[in-house]
Amino acid sequence: MRSVSDFNVEMVERKGVGHPDYIADAVSEALSLGLCKYYLKEFGVILHHNVDKGLVVGGRANPRFGGGEVLEPINIIVAGRAVTEIKTSKGVKSVPIEEIVEKTAKNFIRKNFRFLDPDRHVKVTGMVRCGSQDLVGIFNLRKRSPLANDTSFGVGFAPLTATERLVLETERLLNSKKLKKELPEVGEDIKVMGLRLKDKVNLTVSAAMISSLIPDPDHYMSVKEEVKRRIEDFAAKIVGNLEVNVQVNVGDKPRSGIFYLTVTGTSAEMGDDGNTGRGNRINGLITPCRQMSLEATAGKNPVSHVGKIYNVLAKLTAEKICREVKGVREVYVKILSQIGKPINRPQMVNVQMLPEKGYSLTNIKADIKSIVVEEVANVSRLTDLILKGRTELF
Repeated sequence: MRSVSDFNVEMVERKGVGHPDYIADAVSEALSLGLCKYYLKEFGVILHHNVDKGLVVGGRANPRFGGGEVLEPINIIVAGRAVTEIKTSKGVKSVPIEEIVEKTAKNFIRKNFRFLDPDRHVKVTGMVRCGSQDLVGIFNLRKRSPLANDTSFGVGFAPLTATERLVLETERLLNSKKLKKELPEVGEDIKVMGLRLKDKVNLTVSAAMISSLIPDPDHYMSVKEEVKRRIEDFAAKIVGNLEVNVQVNVGDKPRSGIFYLTVTGTSAEMGDDGNTGRGNRINGLITPCRQMSLEATAGKNPVSHVGKIYNVLAKLTAEKICREVKGVREVYVKILSQIGKPINRPQMVNVQMLPEKGYSLTNIKADIKSIVVEEVANVSRLTDLILKGRTELF
């Protein structure tokens, strides 16, 4: 087993908050949290739901230097299964699914975008139907520990490489409140692709620009250069001895009048679409050089859906091992469930570890096993962690 840092080639991607795939993930997750809060308030328990099938259908817009307008709204569709009505002593109570879908989706847009108006630029469609009885039954049969509602696996690893940290933190930098205040022309749709060839990193950054704040091509180019300069300064603090080359909006063709201009700050305004589960994995990155799950974490219920819970568990377990066990250079954790079985009794927990020089598995196996046993036994605590937004999901 070799460390990814020792590979000659490493590729890493991060889709930012304004990317259509991120929007799809975020809206699915916002709906799940909205349902959790409603169920808890009205019934005292989180009821069955999986709303992890989201689609962002791009609209049409006409951006131009100094202005622009949205011609056709973005259509956000959220589908899945949920408990839609409850029998009580007073009769049947319906869950206002459509209202929760629209409210949670528009709240996400309102909170995260400055120029995308959730009432004028976005249409929200809910297609959530009543869950199948077998899955609902498994969900409701939980006793001391919830029962897994799927046979699935989660994968986590630690620590991040220098390239992975650079890609992750570059997107966060460009979407930070500080940068938006200093460079308001930079929109929310940020995508960062990192390619490391031995000790050289090529960072390709796509940054949507706000057309109404950019009067002409010269202004656009000056903002683009400033973004490049800031990333270069920032990269020097992250990657140490690695040489970093930064390129921003390489699709621009100034001589042909082609610039990455948007009215709203997202490419979804003009035909770029998104799907739940096509974006970042549990650690906020897309890492083809790593072991990872393709399961969508967003929108799945945080009580019994192992497609969400086991990915979070694997990530946190890997990070804890790396943080607390001396001599671990790199670690991977894979956790497999079996439908209908308690989530604290997975079919398999597999840990792969690359030790630091001078250490062996024999030296540290007991410490790793102790952490795994403790984290799996306390897996139900992750529900509260997810509900309070204290763990990254995508």
